[in-house]
Amino acid sequence: MIESFIESLNALAKFIIPALLVGIPLYALAVRKVKVYEVFVVGAKDGFSIAVRIIPYLVAILVAVGMFRASGALDVLLTLLSPLLNFMGFPPENLPLALMRPLSGSGSLGLLTDLVNEYGADSLYAKIGATMFGSSETTFYVLAVYFGSVGVMRSRHAIPAGLIADAVGALSAVYLCQWLL
Repeated sequence: MIESFIESLNALAKFIIPALLVGIPLYALAVRKVKVYEVFVVGAKDGFSIAVRIIPYLVAILVAVGMFRASGALDVLLTLLSPLLNFMGFPPENLPLALMRPLSGSGSLGLLTDLVNEYGADSLYAKIGATMFGSSETTFYVLAVYFGSVGVMRSRHAIPAGLIADAVGALSAVYLCQWLL
């Protein structure tokens, strides 16, 4: 009974995205009388202008992340914090990912890949890293892109709130993975 229900859901799931991609424009065209193609072109034009406007913010973030990794500051920080991390039960092997995730998605994906390659996909470090990767956000990248695209210069509480959320995600990933796995 449950197996057939799950099979039905899986079969339905294959058609949901295509149905939405076709259904929404058809609804807009037939029911709302929206000129779908013209509206799409205007949106694409606006998206392109936003992309051009945020390029300086993206370059700044990428340069900062590259400098942080290339300078060796990450290795020095890891060496200094290892005793405290071991005391807290936080694997020092996962600290680079926890520190890089708020800065760069591609950088943190590279670190996660390194964890998987070095320790194996089924290792606790890789599982903690994958959970950490999925439970946190590229805070500075998101703030640079979104705030930069609309011209916000003062982020006020967004940075502390984002970093607190990232820290909670990282700590939760460690403790939940250690508890469940």
